[in-house]
Amino acid sequence: MEPLQRIREYFNVSTQLIHETCEQIAPGIVTAAEMITNCLLKEKKVLSCGNGGSAASAQHFSAIMLNRFELERPGLPALCLASDTATLTAIANDYQYADVFSKQIRSIGQPGDVLVAISTSGDSHNIIHAIDAAHDREMQIIALTGREGGQVTELIEGTDLEIRVPSWSTARIQELHIIIIHSICDLIDQLLLGSGE
Repeated sequence: MEPLQRIREYFNVSTQLIHETCEQIAPGIVTAAEMITNCLLKEKKVLSCGNGGSAASAQHFSAIMLNRFELERPGLPALCLASDTATLTAIANDYQYADVFSKQIRSIGQPGDVLVAISTSGDSHNIIHAIDAAHDREMQIIALTGREGGQVTELIEGTDLEIRVPSWSTARIQELHIIIIHSICDLIDQLLLGSGE
């Protein structure tokens, strides 16, 4: 396959997945934005975590919250648990990598906070531990997953929410996770500010 044709095919596959899943996951995106908005209105905070590309997505989410998305607004309280390399390596070295997020949540998570846990497979041990810790701290969970949801699906309870991208391609899942994050942030701005089209 010629390089240009390969690129076109890459775009087409991604675009097709976006169109196929929009109606399926859009209600969950609305619910996620409402969950986070309610959390913020109660003067609580949003924590996020993930590994690899999902860590980058978690950082991107917290950056948008703390700075701004497309509308000018005050910063919103959000923290990415995958950002502090000193904390991550200290916990991984002294305990185990599976605890790098859960120990942070047990230290700074409060009842009413929201955890945005991102895992393409839903089987990352540190994400599973993070969700367990968040439940112990009486936090709500928004899980962004892919494939069949993995073990994360089994941990979703009560008012928790899973938004699952129905794909087995890590790249496609991560692409849609970013669109989901942007959509959530757009709705949060609309719900908080009541402006923008």
